[in-house]
Amino acid sequence: MTTPGPRPTPRHVLDNPALAALTGPHAHFAERRGRVLRYPLDVSPWLALPDDPDAGDWADLAALAGPGAEVPLLGFRGAVPADWEITFQFEGVQLVGEGVVAAPDPEAIPLGPADVSEILDLVARTRPGPFEARTIELGTYLGVRRDGALIAVSGERLRPPGWTEISAVCTDPAFRGQGLASRLILAVAHGIRERGESPFLHTGADNTNAIRLYESLGFRVRRRTPFLAARVPQRLGEGREAVPVA
Repeated sequence: MTTPGPRPTPRHVLDNPALAALTGPHAHFAERRGRVLRYPLDVSPWLALPDDPDAGDWADLAALAGPGAEVPLLGFRGAVPADWEITFQFEGVQLVGEGVVAAPDPEAIPLGPADVSEILDLVARTRPGPFEARTIELGTYLGVRRDGALIAVSGERLRPPGWTEISAVCTDPAFRGQGLASRLILAVAHGIRERGESPFLHTGADNTNAIRLYESLGFRVRRRTPFLAARVPQRLGEGREAVPVA
């Protein structure tokens, strides 16, 4: 009688959050080819590969994105085909906020499509991460205005089952140091908790100031996760070996 080997450790839903979101609460956004899914480009650049992509999946991704397109590969650790160019790569961290003491904020106001042009301007000046013309459709976005001007924003992005990512946290440089980012994070987290979900977020592993802020709010680092992007070849090669991601 053969003794069964150890069972593989089940993957956590946050190990591939884009895939979990696009096959879960955000399935209505999903554009699919084979096992590859992505958001519409005017909603978010994020896409989702299966946990174990094979040559067919990479071919589907190439067809979905188009020749020469740059595609982000959030959290991917594996082998990128040799004829794909890795255009950037750095280490990030994923933080989870089961211990966050969330609270609404009296100055935080809901933002909608009419506010997108102002959000895009603030994002362009502060560079918190991708925000597109329809990103606001992903979830709740809150902002703070002073004298009518939008000076701080935070909102929701990926939504795997049971979780919601807090993203687009940014403050006009002239108003930093007033705790606006912390207040908006807690206000967005409050809405997430009201749905019975838990907040999480991502930042660069070397962004020690942001990590320190998030930890002071009750977040904890769950794991390190890579951020990288790769360019689809103009013509797919044949028979090349894959290039491991460091």
